[in-house]
Amino acid sequence: MIQWLTRLRAAFGASFIWLVCLIYFTQGFRSFVWTAVSYQLKDRLKLSPSSSQFAFSIAFFPWSIKPLYGIVSDCIPIKGRRRVPYLVIATVLSLVPWLVLGLNATLRNSSWQFMTFLTVQNLGSAMADVVVDAMIAEAVRHEKASFAGDLQSISWLAMAFGGICGSLLGGYALTNLQIHTIFLLFSVLPSIQLLSCGLVEEKSVDSKVLLESSDSRSSDGANGNSSFLDDDNFSEKKSNTTMSRRKKSNKSKQKKSVSGKLEIAGKEDSLASQWFHSLKAATYSLCHAFKQPLILRPMAWFFLAHVSIPNLSTVMFYYQTEYLSLDASFLGTARVVGWLGLMLGTFVYNRYLKTMKLRRILMLSHVGLSILTLLDMVLVTRVNLTYGISDKIMVLFGSALSDAINQFKFMPFLILSGQLCPPGIEGTLFALFMSINNLGSTLGSFVGAGVASVLNISSGSFDNLPLGIAIQVLCTFIPIGFLFLIPKEATGLSA
Repeated sequence: MIQWLTRLRAAFGASFIWLVCLIYFTQGFRSFVWTAVSYQLKDRLKLSPSSSQFAFSIAFFPWSIKPLYGIVSDCIPIKGRRRVPYLVIATVLSLVPWLVLGLNATLRNSSWQFMTFLTVQNLGSAMADVVVDAMIAEAVRHEKASFAGDLQSISWLAMAFGGICGSLLGGYALTNLQIHTIFLLFSVLPSIQLLSCGLVEEKSVDSKVLLESSDSRSSDGANGNSSFLDDDNFSEKKSNTTMSRRKKSNKSKQKKSVSGKLEIAGKEDSLASQWFHSLKAATYSLCHAFKQPLILRPMAWFFLAHVSIPNLSTVMFYYQTEYLSLDASFLGTARVVGWLGLMLGTFVYNRYLKTMKLRRILMLSHVGLSILTLLDMVLVTRVNLTYGISDKIMVLFGSALSDAINQFKFMPFLILSGQLCPPGIEGTLFALFMSINNLGSTLGSFVGAGVASVLNISSGSFDNLPLGIAIQVLCTFIPIGFLFLIPKEATGLSA
């Protein structure tokens, strides 16, 4: 392990490895503070389960538009740099909301203002995630391509370690600290991240290189874009020539002043047109690639697999804390077990399922998820007590298995995403794939909030929760009917 880290440090630099590990650790450690957010919505703001689920859906929406951050950072450099300045902006957006919410009780106790700050915080976290992924891709491409798997591995390890630490400490913190203190404590990590941004050096990108890059991205079917710039440059030169002729009779001093202003304006227009051309080319190439049936059909299935299943996780959180009286420290432990289940699922998939057809893996995953959802039915109908099985055992067992099986479903998504990305726009298109996955989860949460509202499931009133879970079980089988969208011969090794 130490030798492995030493090789990575020698290849990419200690400051770069530190920043990557810190960002991914912070992403995992977010469970420390978001557990407190759940209790703030439930206990302090007195939101119903459906309203709380709606608030979470809105707050996490910035994760559904990740390609936007990638395109902007690719095409509009700040002082010649495309990564570090945007990472600084993202870190500030991640830091300030926690400081404000920790120090201002009025904003913390207002539902809409609280949700607004949470949305801004997620905007910063999602932007930082996109930027650091781009930095990893560039480092691997320019330095050591053989280290690509190692960088991804250390990223996932850092995030998993952060998730385990955050879940363990989050439950303990809620038992012993005030919620506003937890917000302030978590702000320490973004603060360290902000300081660490200054340790990483980034080469300046020339505007000509940026323009050539955008031309190469738009070469497939986007040849008409260059004429747009040519026409603009021609008209600009023509207007400049005409204006200079009109000024020939003026004094030389005025002539120099006017020509200087025109030169500055011309440079500004040229820079703006380059940005516009680069943004247009990147958007076109992204849309053109995504519209291909080989890419569109599988992504449509993964989107449908999230949207068609109502997410009742927030409702179950209310049930576990209010009806079952499970404390925060135990729920933190359950999340740790969930992280371990996720790691176990990754190991089992890589060891035993990589050669299996993806259609079969996804079908078995949904069948397994439906069985685990029935375990929730057993929990809420109290059948488990009849057989002497405690509520805590049911929650721990369900948390571990559900995360493991969800990983069986997520790994094929990652594999297909990586295999379907065409050369040249891998980073942005992969961010789009992840955004589709996140958007599907967000809409699934909206559907879950709607189901909870229609069934009148609220704090202290969980009589219709078994019916809601039954609907969830039935909806789990819907994506199986659309598995024809997944390539028939695709496996974990080839698409």
